[in-house]
Amino acid sequence: MPDESKYLLLNIDEVTDMAPQFELGEVHEARFATKPLGLTQTGFSHFLVKPNVRQPFGHHHKEGEEVHMVLDGTGRGKLEDDIVELKKGDVLKVAPEVVRAFEAGPDGLEFIVFSQHFDDDMEMVPDWWTD
Repeated sequence: MPDESKYLLLNIDEVTDMAPQFELGEVHEARFATKPLGLTQTGFSHFLVKPNVRQPFGHHHKEGEEVHMVLDGTGRGKLEDDIVELKKGDVLKVAPEVVRAFEAGPDGLEFIVFSQHFDDDMEMVPDWWTD
């Protein structure tokens, strides 16, 4: 048995998709792997936004910056008043105070998020991205 304090191998599909528990299953899959991996200083999440769907809220952080890496698909991100186009291979750094949300293109948008780990650091902003 491996010493999990030194390393831990985990398949992301083994992490519970939390979106259905928050009635967001029609929007995306959201797998928060920070605790399953036993991380104490780093946050790690995986998102798969459904084709042509926009996340229904924005969010920002008090302290933790984020790095988003697009694994597949295309989409857009709204960062404060700016809109950025996203495609496979793009890496996006977002400062903590920037309110952000994402929407997928016709093939969906799959991305991972690396962040600093702070408890109770996220603040949601309902109905933030409107046209």
